[in-house]
Amino acid sequence: MASSAAALRRVVQRYGPLLLAVTVAAAVWASATGDIGVRSPLPGAVALVLALLSGWAAGMLRTRRWPLFLAAAVGWLVLAAAAAGVVASYQAGLRLRGRRLAGFLAGAAVVQAGGVLIGLEVGGVRRMTTAASGNVLMLGVSLVGLPLVFGLWVRARRDTLAALRDRAERLEREQEARADRVRAEERTRIAREMHDVVAHRVSLMVVHAGALEVTAVEPATVEAAALIRTTGRQALTDLREVLGVLRQAGPAVVPERGLDALDELIGESRTAGLRVCRRDEGVASALPATVGRTAYRVVREALTNVRKHAGDAETVVCLRYLPDGLEVLVRNGPSEGGVALPGAGQGLLGLRERVELLGGRLEARSVDGGFLVRALIPLAGVA
Repeated sequence: MASSAAALRRVVQRYGPLLLAVTVAAAVWASATGDIGVRSPLPGAVALVLALLSGWAAGMLRTRRWPLFLAAAVGWLVLAAAAAGVVASYQAGLRLRGRRLAGFLAGAAVVQAGGVLIGLEVGGVRRMTTAASGNVLMLGVSLVGLPLVFGLWVRARRDTLAALRDRAERLEREQEARADRVRAEERTRIAREMHDVVAHRVSLMVVHAGALEVTAVEPATVEAAALIRTTGRQALTDLREVLGVLRQAGPAVVPERGLDALDELIGESRTAGLRVCRRDEGVASALPATVGRTAYRVVREALTNVRKHAGDAETVVCLRYLPDGLEVLVRNGPSEGGVALPGAGQGLLGLRERVELLGGRLEARSVDGGFLVRALIPLAGVA
């Protein structure tokens, strides 16, 4: 429906002036010949020229208005033709304001008075039609008043609609500004809470790990304390970056790692006690940064879950390079169990949403007593 209305509007804008010009010229000619008005005693050539000039003036409305007003006055005084006058009155109501509109009304009154004098001089049907008091009043109302009022109404409606559109756009901008302000305040509040709670506790963890590293005697304890301290410092660095993004007024992107940091991630997991190995299949090729970051996130979340729930299980990280995408598999074997670490339970859900945004799919299921996380990330359409 909207497309049909737009197409009709384009047709009217393109061919409207031509149609108006033809209509006005035909109406003036018909009035001069007596078909719809008073037959003019002037030669047909004069009537034809005036009809063509009236049509041309109507067709020039988009660029010039005065030719139409002149054609309306001449057409009424010479031929008693009202077509150009009706269009001129409508355009005056639609486009003129203030003094210009008052000038048009004064000019219309002068032209009508001239028509009365000419009608009295010519006599006959012309006198009865254009000089009789009742007809003068009726012609003034129907040929000037009604088109003028209609033009004023159309202009008022357009102005009202324009004002409503401006108001709606202004309210929308104000609403967006309020929403941005609320989001900025909420992000600042979240950043403050994270700094006051999470950063404080992680800092305490780093301090205690450092103290344990210094005072411990057993090498295994010293190594574990050093790992905790290093991991805690890295967590504080990552947290600082996240807090910086939350405090920014505009949109920003948290710096993320890609596949080039995958070996480092696996090394950290091995240092933490996981038995994990990496295997690549297929011909390695350059991947879009978005694909690399998503694959890294899949592996990191899967290894985190393994540390939480199956820390003693053997784990395999496999990257399978396909012609049209990348397949990431993280599979751990059976575990003897142990104390599970707390978690929010939203990691795999967030990963699934991230993978699906790239047009891929993610599955996570139990396999032979272990667990498998498999993500297929296509290359098509990924920047």
